[in-house]
Amino acid sequence: MESLVALIPSLGHINIRIKDPTSVEKAIRIMMRDAHHKLQIVADFDRTLSKYTENGRICSTTHNVLEESIYMPEFFKEEARKLKDTYLPIEFDHSKTVEEKIPLMIEWWTKGHELVTSCNLTRDIIQHIVADSFARLRNGCKWFFEQLHKMDIPILIFSAGIGDIIYETIIQQANFYTNMKIVSNFLKFNEKGQVVGFEGDEIIHTFNKNENTIHSSDYFYNIRHRENLLLIGDSVGDLGMSEGADHVECALKIGFLNFKVQENLPIYMDSFDIVIIEDESMDIINEIMKAILGITT
Repeated sequence: MESLVALIPSLGHINIRIKDPTSVEKAIRIMMRDAHHKLQIVADFDRTLSKYTENGRICSTTHNVLEESIYMPEFFKEEARKLKDTYLPIEFDHSKTVEEKIPLMIEWWTKGHELVTSCNLTRDIIQHIVADSFARLRNGCKWFFEQLHKMDIPILIFSAGIGDIIYETIIQQANFYTNMKIVSNFLKFNEKGQVVGFEGDEIIHTFNKNENTIHSSDYFYNIRHRENLLLIGDSVGDLGMSEGADHVECALKIGFLNFKVQENLPIYMDSFDIVIIEDESMDIINEIMKAILGITT
């Protein structure tokens, strides 16, 4: 651990947990050697690139942005609450297998999407909803995006949320660059800019981030020379985001543990190479990026 901390001092912070420092140091040194030429990023959005809390208040996820908005009708908020009360306990029910949960998650997302579609939303209203929301990118996220853009490092943002809200949040609080791609549930608009449904036939939910069409598309094939992967998430389910990247030779998995630390820490340490506990910034990620990219300032 001493040589790893000497390499990146912030990894010695009290809120960092690393099960195997030797393998983490080996991965980082490989990435340092290869620099930006071989690097790619895959990241979750809600509570990974966005904050879990700010000043003691829980921040909005992409779904919460709609549910909390003054622009949304009361019937939407009431029905969304009912759906959450019904299905959220199922999502976290440890007595059920993932296979048992999946059809129920599809049911939840389908009903939720139908509810959103019924609200007569427009592009302009969505921009106002996001601007007025309590969704917040993590401190340091703007710098992170800028460095990836400068060095043309691709980042795939994977989310079971709503892609349009992710895009608006990034646009309003940072910048959205050409090296960035979002895979999520995107709204479908008519020629008047009104929401008429959701794009595509496949719903991205909590438990199918490893099954989405991105993995059978040419995305990972087109960047197959990028053999080093930095994966960032906040749940064990996020580990499936990189399936399809068969060419990867070196991977570093970083997990944000935002709540229920003592309960969740053992499984996070078994699943992620680096666990960041109750931190609302990108500081640790950015220090790792500086080391990999040779940035000294």
